[in-house]
Amino acid sequence: MNRGGLLRYVLKRLLIAIPVLIGITLLDYLLMNLAGNPIDMMIGPRVTEATKAAKMIELGLDQPFLVRYWLWLTELVRGNMGYSIATYQPVTEMIAQNLRPTLLLMGTSMLLSFLIAIPMGIHSALKQYTVHDYFIVGSAFLFISIPGFFLALVMVYIFSTQLGWLPSSGMKTLGAAGGVGDTIKHMIMPVLVMAASVTGSNIRYIRSSMLEILQQPYLRTAESKGIGRFKVIGKHAFRNAMIPIVTLIGLQLPMLLGGAVVIEQIFSWPGLGLLTMSSILNRDFPVIMGVSLLAAIAVLVANIITDILYAIVDPTIRYD
Repeated sequence: MNRGGLLRYVLKRLLIAIPVLIGITLLDYLLMNLAGNPIDMMIGPRVTEATKAAKMIELGLDQPFLVRYWLWLTELVRGNMGYSIATYQPVTEMIAQNLRPTLLLMGTSMLLSFLIAIPMGIHSALKQYTVHDYFIVGSAFLFISIPGFFLALVMVYIFSTQLGWLPSSGMKTLGAAGGVGDTIKHMIMPVLVMAASVTGSNIRYIRSSMLEILQQPYLRTAESKGIGRFKVIGKHAFRNAMIPIVTLIGLQLPMLLGGAVVIEQIFSWPGLGLLTMSSILNRDFPVIMGVSLLAAIAVLVANIITDILYAIVDPTIRYD
């Protein structure tokens, strides 16, 4: 791996990312303004039109669209994401409070997905067109086909309502001491739901990649030299099959972020997904912009990390 070439490649990607992020934030800001005015949410017998007009001036919503966007962008450069219209809290603090639960949920789901998908995908490829292969591929299609929200509701009904084995919402039991064990119990259902959809696609990718690698002539040459099949698969086939698997890490981050919005809402998980939904319902523009920016940066960083992992897995890759 050429470290100098890789460093130049990463710096180039970061420079390209700046106008991309500006374009994303501009589009997000435009779509939010088309969705409606947050002041319209202030309804009640004591809220007059004069009160709404004064509130719009206070929040700067009386300014033209581009002026408001420019003011938001200049404050962002200074490290200020603004304040929530609904709670008046700093957006940075709100995101920081909800970031850790989402990272915990997404990281555990991705880890569980690969722990299941890698051995199942490899086994399916090695047992192609057997009962094992048909069962694993059928299970993968089933995981992909079931909508996450439907699976979540079914699990809540079975394991919470009927059996009472698992808590249906939150991150910890109210009024209890909490602890790691209590958090794990609350994580089981949302983690399984988030992992189910990506596990199915991971199995298919890994199986397809292994089948392609197993047909390569160098594997047959290695076997003809007397190297055991287990060593051939583990040392040669799996390492080369890891290259497309690495791609899945970058592809699945947006999927998990999108899935977290729905899953966290169903399980009342106090993460960015729940914060995003409540902000959308309240038309809380500063919070929505902060979460959207964070998601865009996360996807960008994941793609750069994927490129770096490519060079680690496959030494023949050059970034000159």
